[in-house]
Amino acid sequence: MNAELAERFLREGVRDVECLFPDVSGYPRGKLMPAASFAKGNELRIAQAIPMQCVTGEYSYDPIFPDEDPDVRLLPDLCTLKRVPWSSVPRYLAVHDCVELSGELCAFAPRSVLKLVLARYAELGLSAVVAPEIEFYLTAANLDPAQPLQPPKGRGGRAEVGQSAFSLNMLNELAPFWDEFHAALDALGIGGDTWIHEVGTTQYEINLMHGDPLAVADQAFLFKYAAKEIALKHGLNAVFMAKPMAGEAGSSMHLHQSVVDADGQNIFTLADGSASERFLHYIGGLQAYTRELMLIYAPTVNAYRRYVSGSQAPINLEWGYDNRTAGLRVPNSSPAARRVENRIAGADANPYLAIAATLAAGLAGMQEKLSPSAPITGNGYDHAHGLARTFVEAHAQMAQSSSAARLMGADFVRAYLSVKGLEYDSYLREISAWERRYLLPQV
Repeated sequence: MNAELAERFLREGVRDVECLFPDVSGYPRGKLMPAASFAKGNELRIAQAIPMQCVTGEYSYDPIFPDEDPDVRLLPDLCTLKRVPWSSVPRYLAVHDCVELSGELCAFAPRSVLKLVLARYAELGLSAVVAPEIEFYLTAANLDPAQPLQPPKGRGGRAEVGQSAFSLNMLNELAPFWDEFHAALDALGIGGDTWIHEVGTTQYEINLMHGDPLAVADQAFLFKYAAKEIALKHGLNAVFMAKPMAGEAGSSMHLHQSVVDADGQNIFTLADGSASERFLHYIGGLQAYTRELMLIYAPTVNAYRRYVSGSQAPINLEWGYDNRTAGLRVPNSSPAARRVENRIAGADANPYLAIAATLAAGLAGMQEKLSPSAPITGNGYDHAHGLARTFVEAHAQMAQSSSAARLMGADFVRAYLSVKGLEYDSYLREISAWERRYLLPQV
């Protein structure tokens, strides 16, 4: 019994606690628990398969999932216990780990995958530091999924048109949403850095503060949850699809990353301020393994619409200094802040899995002393398209990979491939507007 917590809940009139965890898509799932039961530490369980639930609501019948459909325990990380800002009644939430009844982390849970990668760093006396940049759209309510998304009306009564990148007027156009969203992020302890209006119509980017990868992943997970909930309160949709609207910019989740030793020193930088060999090996690891992990960074059929030449979305794994046309960018910085920015992941990527993938690849590069290609100058789009062009290609690359299981966990990779294959089968059963528009009259 946590007497202090029980007293707090009683004092604030808290009725429930959202016991949630990120599923394979980064979507919040879990159970609502009476606050008094949570304070008592009552055991909470859920089916093991739920972390691997498809976006369609289906479940895979791959033998990797036991026929018995066993339970896992949900164990709260009390560092994430926060009051829910958007709830109409006093309520708290806490991010949970999925733990097998035998005691080990559930291999199918994305938070487990990231924890296991971070443990490899800890064994070497190292810690990773990560900062994501998350892009998303605010759109008008969409009641018919067959219809395209539309920009919402702003304070002037008109919808935004044209390119308003970095406009403060347009950033303020939906002020009631932003005011409540800012307050929610503060209440949830989410460290936002800068906020901008991005290139797309009613597209925005928010940079989260750098920090411990697990804590940052939790914040990114709750950031998306909060954005969607508060947008609905204002008659809007917060959209994290990689390419939600034709003719508009795609949405990314760039990941800045560095590594520090036990003394907090950036191992990418030598004492004289120059780049270390480990920095280059880290980039070499990203170049060597990202193709095989592409399905993590681009987990949906929609995601591959984003990788278009000239769009500031990457098409290859070239790297360069302060070069936004490369898939791997090294920003200008002080030696202490030396880092690499992985620009591959879309906004639809699960933050736990995307962070785990990039850190696992970089660590493997350092351990295997992999050398990167020469850094590019000029236009990265003049180089060959080195990323998978379609979901099918990325799925095949992971399935044929000899390294994905080693980097992300064999059970997880097998389950992930199965779930993603099931989602693709569902997609193939849909007939698109393009097919009706062109094929109906001409074939």
